[in-house]
Amino acid sequence: QVHLVESGGDLVQPGGSLRLSCAASGRIFSINTMAWYRQAPGKERELVASLTSGGTSYYGDAVKGRFTISKDSAKNTVYLQMNSLKPEDTAVYYCNHVLKTTPWSTLTTHWGQGTQVTVSS
Repeated sequence: QVHLVESGGDLVQPGGSLRLSCAASGRIFSINTMAWYRQAPGKERELVASLTSGGTSYYGDAVKGRFTISKDSAKNTVYLQMNSLKPEDTAVYYCNHVLKTTPWSTLTTHWGQGTQVTVSS
């Protein structure tokens, strides 16, 4: 079984910064992709940023230039540094991993429980 635990969500003023963390534990052989999604009330879940095992990153248009995704492979942890936060960044942020639990298994997708980020004055 795989567990993803997010932390770092908080209430922050517009223009402020936050860093989210997601620690993965359990039966993990290799991680293909680490990603952050978010879901605001009444909206669909959207991809914020992703990072492959090879180091290729992707950012949604709404966060380019403001957010940075990074990882500590030794700790199986992925981070999302969020700067210049805007009220429209308010959402529940979810960690997502695509990984293999054994050398011979197929890729499976796993989600964290989410962490609330609120940007408001």
